[in-house]
Amino acid sequence: MSEALLKVMGLKVWYGRAQILFNVSLDVGRGEIVALMGRNGAGKSTTFKAIMGLMDRVDGEVMFHGRSLRGLEPFQIARLGLGYVPEDRRIFSELTVLENLEVGRQPNRAEVPGWTAEKLFRIFPNLGEMPGRLGGRMSGGEQQMLTVARTLMGNPLLVLLDEPSEGIAPRIVEGMANMILELKKEGLSVLLSEQNLHFARLVCDRAYVIEKGQVRYEGTMWELARDERIKREYLSV
Repeated sequence: MSEALLKVMGLKVWYGRAQILFNVSLDVGRGEIVALMGRNGAGKSTTFKAIMGLMDRVDGEVMFHGRSLRGLEPFQIARLGLGYVPEDRRIFSELTVLENLEVGRQPNRAEVPGWTAEKLFRIFPNLGEMPGRLGGRMSGGEQQMLTVARTLMGNPLLVLLDEPSEGIAPRIVEGMANMILELKKEGLSVLLSEQNLHFARLVCDRAYVIEKGQVRYEGTMWELARDERIKREYLSV
C-alpha cells in the first residue's frame, strides 16, 4: 500500500457516558479509495465526525498528512486539506449551484490539482446544466453531487464521503461511482462509509467492516466480496 495519508489509531468516542467507538484503527493511502462498511448504527458516521473534530469526548490518535489532529477545530482540520461530505448534505438551499460552490473555495495546494467550477461541471454534468438553480429546488441526488462538488472546491487531499449512495436513484448511484473513479484518477484519496456492497465494489480498493463500534474485518475489496461469513454476520440486513 502507498504511504498513509490518513492514519486512525485506537480511536475511542463517547456520547455522554455511553462509549460508541472502541479502539477503531484504519488508514488510507495516497490515491486510495477505502470503504468503511457496516449496518446503520455500527459507528461509521461517528468515526467520520471524530476524525473531523466534531465529537466532544475522544481518545486515541488521528494523523493526517503527517500531523496530529488532536485538539484542532473542524475548520482548522478542513484547512489542512481534509474534506468532509456528511450524509445529510447540508447545502445552502437559498443559494444557487454556483454560489454553493463559491462558499467552499479554498486556495490551491501544491499536492493536488486545483478545482474550478468549470472542471467540476465536467465531472458533474448534471450540475453544469443548472448553475443558476437554487439548492432547495434540486433532487436528493443532485444535492448530493453538489455537496461533493462544494467540498472539492476546498482542494482537499482526502475526502470523507458519508453514505454517498444512500437514498438516491440507481442512475445517480452509477454517476456517483463514476465520479469517485474520476477523483481517483486526479490523485485524490477517499474514505467512504457504505452499506451498499455493490457500490463499494465498483470504486474501492480496500475495506474495513465495523460493527458495534469495533473494526471486525479489514482486507481488499475483492477478499470481502468473497467472504460469505463476514457479509452474513456484519453486512446483511
